[in-house]
Amino acid sequence: MDDLKFNSDGLIPVIVQEAADTTPPRGRVLMMAWMNKESMERTLATGKMHYWSRSRGKLWFKGESSGHTQEVVRWYVDCDKDTLLFEVRQTAGACHTGYESCFFQGFDPRGNRLPIGEKPLFDAGQVYAKP
Repeated sequence: MDDLKFNSDGLIPVIVQEAADTTPPRGRVLMMAWMNKESMERTLATGKMHYWSRSRGKLWFKGESSGHTQEVVRWYVDCDKDTLLFEVRQTAGACHTGYESCFFQGFDPRGNRLPIGEKPLFDAGQVYAKP
């Protein structure tokens, strides 16, 4: 990890992709998030994805509220060593809105919104309901 290039806030961007060996094999990009050194260390120690939440200003275990965890299959660093790519096995949906991927809204080449071509995998209002 010493040669990874974290930004001035101590963070590195992480692209999270469905592992190519899932059933069916798809490789869809699920989300983009940020890691700091501590979240990286916890991810590698546990085999489950941990991130740094910029909005909450704290370490975040993916699935701590929803139970929708991400198991690490393999990971890569880009040629500049400033972006990571993790392949994961996702439990249920990755997006907090209920969709499989955070990238569910498509646009045409002119920037017009396209109809969403999938249904949420879970009801976000129920999963993230506050007691």
